[in-house]
Amino acid sequence: MASSFGWVDYSETERRRMIELISRFGEQDTRDELGIGTVRDAFADLMFPGTSTIQTRARYMLFIPWIYIAHERRRTPTGEVRGKARQDEVSLIYALLKTADTDGVIGKEAKAGLQRLPSTIYWSGLGVWGIRRFEGSQEQYHRSLSRWYIRKANLRKEDGEFLDGILRENWDPAIPPQPEGFPHSASLELTKEEAVYLYDRIVKNCNNSVLAHLVDKTRPAEVKFPWMHPELASFPPNLREQIEHARNFSEAMHGAALLYNLMLAEQKRDNELIIEYEAALTEWSGRLARRPELRAWDRRRFWETVEQQNAAIPYSTRRFVDRWLDSALLRFGSEMVGDKSARDLIAEREYTLKRSRARLQNRRALDNWNGAAGTAQLNYRWRVVNSIVNDILRGLEGNNA
Repeated sequence: MASSFGWVDYSETERRRMIELISRFGEQDTRDELGIGTVRDAFADLMFPGTSTIQTRARYMLFIPWIYIAHERRRTPTGEVRGKARQDEVSLIYALLKTADTDGVIGKEAKAGLQRLPSTIYWSGLGVWGIRRFEGSQEQYHRSLSRWYIRKANLRKEDGEFLDGILRENWDPAIPPQPEGFPHSASLELTKEEAVYLYDRIVKNCNNSVLAHLVDKTRPAEVKFPWMHPELASFPPNLREQIEHARNFSEAMHGAALLYNLMLAEQKRDNELIIEYEAALTEWSGRLARRPELRAWDRRRFWETVEQQNAAIPYSTRRFVDRWLDSALLRFGSEMVGDKSARDLIAEREYTLKRSRARLQNRRALDNWNGAAGTAQLNYRWRVVNSIVNDILRGLEGNNA
């Protein structure tokens, strides 16, 4: 079922409904339905190293080493450390839920039944920020401990000083001490000492990144996307360029996600959703057309920036992205979303990725569609990053000892 689009004048009621609709799309499903996640992640890793979409608050970067350092001091053996560390992480959940600020508590609902623990979620980031010195996986770390205790005992000087040059510490020795009563007593609020420590780790190990600039040169902000940051004009040119590339990609590719969902709504003959997605696409096209920066976008530099991350972008992904951008940025009009070539491109891409599970080809797969598949505009983990950065900035400003 083809759709045509045109510019229309909305009543005030319709305009408010449109704003609410676009906002709702922005918070919906973030799944990578069209296979552009490698490009998205390349920018997220470049701008915000050490972060992930399932992190929540900054103090977890200290909670995890505190738990493991305590077990190292008790010489908890390899065969017991995983289970005992898990008990501590569960105790931490209950401790945090007793505080006034529970926003971002991992395990708030599942509690003791939590499957993916904070230590797993933050393990990679702890290494990137230079807090974790052990270079292997979490499981490798668990397996190494009993041998490490023996080697450490054999490499102590007479005065008890650890020979770090011979046997490396597993954790940065400069980590602030854990608070009294931890993990049975804890909060998500950073002390000033802790905030200074995390600031130092980021500035040292993530130098020349947007993340480092945020903690070093800005104040707390509450915005939806990084390009909306109130101090963006003062960012260094290279960081502004990264953010501009990320914004252009996010805004241009959002139309592909909306068109895909419109095509699903048409296939399902859901008139209400058809109307909603047509309206969303019209709004998207108008927003694109009003951005002169997109006309001058240097896409060669865009791909060079992606390649800085050594990201393995499949040829088929780059081809799809380039073909979509050619359509979106050459037409700059709402009529493109009704164009057969754009629709064929979306259908071809879904089939390439999903084959027999493609919703546009498989009625059973279509029946499992909930009305919104991958409709959220790319924000490059900004919601998580903004929360973590604000935690650190507020800790630096605060008087909490």
